Amino acid sequence: MANKSSLFQKSLLQSAIKQSVVKLNPKLMFRNPVMFTVEIGTAIMLGVCIWILSGNTTQGSFMYNFIVFLVLLATLLFANFAEAIAEARGKAQADSLRKTREETPAKKVAEVGKIYSHQVDIIPSSQLKKGDLFFCEAGDIIPSDGEIIEGLATIDESAITGESAPVIREAGGDKSSVTGGTKVLSDAITVRVTTEQGESFLDKMIALVEGASRQKTPNEIALTILLAGFTLVFIIVTITLKPFADYANTPITIAAFIALFVCLIPTTIGGLLSAIGIAGMDRALRANVITKSGRAVETAGDIDVLLLDKTGTITIGNRKATHFYPANSIDEKHFIRCVALSSISDDTPEGKSIIELAGLQPQQLSIINPRFIKFTAETRCSGVDFENIRIRKGASDAIKNLCEQAGNKFPEETAAHVHTISANGGTPLVVAENEKIIGVIELQDIIKPGIHERFERLRKMGIKTVMVTGDNPLTAKFIAEKAGVDDFIAEAKPEDKMNYIKKEQAEGRLVAMMGDGTNDAPALAQADVGVAMNSGTQAAKEAGNMVDLDNDPTKLIEVVEIGKQLLMTRGTLTTFSIANDVAKYFAIIPALFIVGIPSLQGLNIMQLHSPESAILSAVIFNAIIIPLLIPLALKGVAYKPIGASALLRRNLLIYGLGGVLVPFVGIKLIDLFVALFI
Repeated sequence: MANKSSLFQKSLLQSAIKQSVVKLNPKLMFRNPVMFTVEIGTAIMLGVCIWILSGNTTQGSFMYNFIVFLVLLATLLFANFAEAIAEARGKAQADSLRKTREETPAKKVAEVGKIYSHQVDIIPSSQLKKGDLFFCEAGDIIPSDGEIIEGLATIDESAITGESAPVIREAGGDKSSVTGGTKVLSDAITVRVTTEQGESFLDKMIALVEGASRQKTPNEIALTILLAGFTLVFIIVTITLKPFADYANTPITIAAFIALFVCLIPTTIGGLLSAIGIAGMDRALRANVITKSGRAVETAGDIDVLLLDKTGTITIGNRKATHFYPANSIDEKHFIRCVALSSISDDTPEGKSIIELAGLQPQQLSIINPRFIKFTAETRCSGVDFENIRIRKGASDAIKNLCEQAGNKFPEETAAHVHTISANGGTPLVVAENEKIIGVIELQDIIKPGIHERFERLRKMGIKTVMVTGDNPLTAKFIAEKAGVDDFIAEAKPEDKMNYIKKEQAEGRLVAMMGDGTNDAPALAQADVGVAMNSGTQAAKEAGNMVDLDNDPTKLIEVVEIGKQLLMTRGTLTTFSIANDVAKYFAIIPALFIVGIPSLQGLNIMQLHSPESAILSAVIFNAIIIPLLIPLALKGVAYKPIGASALLRRNLLIYGLGGVLVPFVGIKLIDLFVALFI
């Protein structure tokens, strides 16, 4: 999905140039008040040119007025081009996505049954309805979005994510969601369709990247209103200049009035505003994040609090057994054998690491008629029964209760080991044989390399980081301090996440979180920015307002930076646009009145050649600055995690001062060229 191609490909340019003309339609231009008034001015100039051809001599030469008309038309086309090139990039991505949505056969089944024994009906994927079941095996293209309800498969998601490495999806848990257009590489699955036709994840992606479902964000609407206010003010300013000119006995042509108006209103940001918004969503998409609205990207830039799961985000994700602590009077070899036996049926990475640390061969673990006890959230322990022996391993309080109910005490040395392991950021698993404590297993989380630096980067942005974990408070506190997060929620349940988010929001903060399970859905829906993993459940993806195609738990950090970059880009270009008007003022006002009021010559600090060349130079600069800034609008202003006040000073220095100085230089250079032909 991520596309690193050039901003201006030939095919995109051709499409954008065509759309630049189409967008001259007044019905379309009306959505942008600033550029709509420029279009009205352009139409008036066309009328003036026709009037001059009919014999009028009071408005100057036809060639001068016609050049003003052409420059104003170019201003409109450049502004439309900025929006069109942003939209064209989205449409190009949509076309590539459509190739994955080709009509595919679906193996519809009537009911869930044993894998490979299905009676299937081959139907077109377009005939599948929500709730239908279909069967896929190796080599099949998944025909629709759904949840796996039976089986396990390796799936190639490169058509959607751009990631070549296959992923495993299986029934149950939080990795059960599959996306239409992806390919099954091995094994077989039965899937229940979760979306209606036209509402699939792929359909939504296409609509989003095309801009069809893009709505203006609140900040964008507010800025549009501000720009409309500026435009109204300068309409009044321009109109009131007429009586001043009459009083000074200085005739001013219609071309001069319109040129002054167009140069003073913020045409630069007016022409680039829409492109900035579209490009923000486009940058998120190129980071393999699907945003359901531009509002989500923009809100990410204002986030105050970030909730992150410990496992897979802050830690590598798989805890490893690092040490065995047998209880007093318990033989170490016997304890290690019991530990290994309790983990034979434990397929988790933790269970496998226990077997690995025990270092016993399979023949040493052979037992007669074993009955394996699976881990559950209620019992919080697992183990094995064979002959007259019952071995259990699990959370310390769960095993403690089990033993105390049988009348056995919890050894003090074991309690000390549990406390020490927890205090050092580990997870203690207590082992019991026939309801008697025999020792403790130490599991340790491995902090991801560089995660501390990333949290420090967020802190510089003014964002509070919160770790969410099911660990006990001691373990959670140790890992939080080691990783560098600001706060943590220990022994977290779904309602704990929701309550924490509501509490922060009640205090006026914006909250973001990431999740992948059905139990995360309420919190994802409550958060201001909820990022669901593409591998997660359908409930999670529907609850969030973003979907991470890479399933990278740290992607929230990148999303926040994309949001801040969007806000910065809009702010800096607005600053630059308004600062531009200062230089244009010094170019045009002296040119209008210098004949009637010679003392205004002092304001002609650029020493422009003549009133006509001054007006033309200002209008030409006003037009060409728009396409020159298109790459910046599309790529975005580089973001650095510095404080708000430092950021403001930096922007005012670069884009405020630069916005004043650049037009002085540009207009003077254009005037030197224009003077050769006047």
